[in-house]
This record gives sequence, structure tokens and C-alpha cells, in this order.
Amino acid sequence: MTTAIDFAQLANVIGDAIVISDAAGDITFWNPAATRMFGYTEGEAMGRTLDLIIPERLRGRHWEGYHKTMASGETRYGNDVLRVPAVDKAGRSLSIAFTVALLHSPEGALTGIVAVIRDETARFQEERGLRKRLAELEAQAQQS
Repeated sequence: MTTAIDFAQLANVIGDAIVISDAAGDITFWNPAATRMFGYTEGEAMGRTLDLIIPERLRGRHWEGYHKTMASGETRYGNDVLRVPAVDKAGRSLSIAFTVALLHSPEGALTGIVAVIRDETARFQEERGLRKRLAELEAQAQQS
């Protein structure tokens, strides 16, 4: 017996942020984990563009890729985990990892993109610290 999945319940309890944007890049879905991660309530995020969480210096590149995906109906990131900087409501930098999937209408038209996002800021900072410490130890070893 197959049990129907209640998407709303799933999206509300899952620990990862789920953000859906339409073909223009406007946010059409924002779950509670997105609120915890980025600081914006659902009401603050809905209808706004993804610029809400994209650092200003990366927006041009993001939108170039987004519009290309909407025009072609293809993304090379469907199975790959993307790791990029993001920004929260307070202006804090975050390191996020996410996957994307394209959404289509019943007729097959591309209608938007869903991103499932995880905050990896702590892991990224830990790795950066370890790389720095390794470089220091290698430099000391070469001096010996």
C-alpha cells in the first residue's frame, strides 16, 4: 500500500531550507528552515527575488545562469551539490550547500526551480582553520 506524501508537512519539518522560485526568480515557497537559516519570515521572503540571499558581488553571475536555465530548460547542477556564499537578513555571510531541481507545469513548461539548502558555515570555517594550520605545520617542517 502506498501512502500519499503530505508535501506541506514534509517541508515544514525538514531541517534543510526549501526555497522555490518562479521563472522570473521570485520566491514562491519558503519553509521554516529557510526562516531559521536566513532570518526572513515567509511573509518577508514571498514575492521577493533571490537577491534576498545572494551576496551582491555574485548576483550578476547568478542571474546569468538562472536566465540561461529558464531559457534552455536545462541545468548542469541537477545532481551536483553546489557550495556558494550566501547572506542572511542581518548581513552575515553564510556558506551554503544546495541541490536544485527544475519544476514543470502539467503541460511540460518550465515554471521554476526548487533549491534544498543546508548551512555549512561552521564546517567551512573548520575546514579553513584546518587548512591554515596544515600550511603552518608544512612551513615549519620545511624550515627544520
